[in-house]
Amino acid sequence: MDFLELLSLTARAAVSPEAAVLALAAVGLNLHYGYTGLLNFGQAGFMMMGAYGLAIGVLSLGLGFAGALAMALAFAVVLALLMGLPTLRLRADYFAIVSLAVTESLRLLFRSSWMEPVTGGVQGLQRFGDGFFALNPIPPGDYVLGPLHWNEAQLFLCGVAWATVVVTILFVRMLVASPWGRVIRAIRDNEPGPTSLGKPVFRYKMQSLVLGGLIGALAGVLLALSHQDVNPETYLPTMTFFAYTGLVLGGMGKAWGPVFGVAIFWMIVALTDGLLAGASQTLSWLGPQQVSAARFVLLGAGLMLLVMYRPDGLFGKRGLRRAA
Repeated sequence: MDFLELLSLTARAAVSPEAAVLALAAVGLNLHYGYTGLLNFGQAGFMMMGAYGLAIGVLSLGLGFAGALAMALAFAVVLALLMGLPTLRLRADYFAIVSLAVTESLRLLFRSSWMEPVTGGVQGLQRFGDGFFALNPIPPGDYVLGPLHWNEAQLFLCGVAWATVVVTILFVRMLVASPWGRVIRAIRDNEPGPTSLGKPVFRYKMQSLVLGGLIGALAGVLLALSHQDVNPETYLPTMTFFAYTGLVLGGMGKAWGPVFGVAIFWMIVALTDGLLAGASQTLSWLGPQQVSAARFVLLGAGLMLLVMYRPDGLFGKRGLRRAA
């Protein structure tokens, strides 16, 4: 087993566009759950709205990249209204169930033969990112930084993805430090308190849901551009739970926690895959299916230990349930 190559693979995973996408999804969940207390199990749905909104806008409506991006964000707002209007006045567990159910219903609708002329059905939609990559100012060539290497398109996408993460985190920090942010944190900690003071709690919850959903839609747009493919099987509930894993690792209610948590999560995934793949060469019973299952068993066990012994995450303050 080449440990140097394994470490290089781990480093590439931590800064990949996929890591940036998951970090962005986790930042949206942090606004939902970490700051507002909304248990959203449908972040993959917002990502799906962003990805399909971009692809449909380009391929079906002939919009440019900016117009298709606006359409993707509009799709996310509609989904937030669809999820939130009937349920945000109810208990948190009802919203969790509805968000998961709505996301899965939309995913099955998008993969159906009835929607195939628009969504591509089970085959999805491909090759819609030319307008985005046409904006690339980086000269053609290969770019190397230690174990990291990109071509001009990969470097452009990676730079845009991480820049979006940084700008979004700064925006969320500004929001949370404002009077609006103090109200949503009060709603998270003790909802009857701001209600008794005359605050329109439902309106604040709805605003938080829309903003976090828009962040999730941006994550979906970046994921679609990274793969140049939108397929309904990408947006399984696993995507949401991966984002929650990064959020829990980094610490809920911490501005930069989701980024560090997702980076650590992707490094662990890459390291575990490499170690198990090496072990499978000497252990005949450890085939590809067993490697995939063992990876999730190890990740699940590690997450259980984290919740037991460090419930506030690796970067959260010990003793605070969700520090602001």
